[in-house]
Amino acid sequence: MCQVQQGDGDAFATLFDRHHRLVLTIALRILHDAGEAQEVTQNIFFEVYRSKGRFDARRGTLKVWLLQFAYHRSINRRNYLTLRQFYNRPDLEEVVEWEANSHNTPRMPVPELKQLVEELLATLNECQRRTIQRVIFEGLTLREVAEQTGESYSSVRNNYYRGLHHLRACFVAQPERVRREGVLGLGEVSRGSA
Repeated sequence: MCQVQQGDGDAFATLFDRHHRLVLTIALRILHDAGEAQEVTQNIFFEVYRSKGRFDARRGTLKVWLLQFAYHRSINRRNYLTLRQFYNRPDLEEVVEWEANSHNTPRMPVPELKQLVEELLATLNECQRRTIQRVIFEGLTLREVAEQTGESYSSVRNNYYRGLHHLRACFVAQPERVRREGVLGLGEVSRGSA
C-alpha cells in the first residue's frame, strides 16, 4: 500500500489482484446480485485509489481497511436498491411463465379488434382522439404532440388523460357477459360522457 500511495500503478494492480475476490465476496453476500456486486467492487477500488492517502498502517491492516470499504459501500448500495424496489421486481422467467399460463386475456380476431378500437376512439371528442392516436399509435410524446399541433403542453396533457379516463369508463360499464366470458362483442362499447 505504501507503493500505491507513492503512485505506483503496478502496485495497485497487484493490490487489486490480491484482494478483489474478497471484496467481491463481501459485496455479493450483502447485495445478492452478481452485477451489482461487481459494480460495487469496481467502485470500491476506484475509491481506494482516490483515498489512498488516508490509509494509515498504524491504525490497522490493509485487509481490514478494504473490508470496511466493502462492507459500508455494499450496505449503502443495498439500501439504495431497496428504496428503489430493486429486490421486489419479478424475475423475467416468472413473468414469461405467468403470461404463458394466463388465460384471462380475451383473444379477438384482428378485424374485430380494429373495429372495436375505432368505435372506442369515435366516443372521444376530436382533440382527445387526435392526441391519443398520436401518442399511442405514432409513439409521440405529449411535448411532441404539443409542438406539432401548436397547442399548449398542458392542453395536450389534459386531452390525453381525459381521453384515457373516458376510454377506461367505457370498459368499466361493460355488460355482465363481457366480464363473465371475457369476450367483447361489436357494438357493446359504452357511450360514457367525455
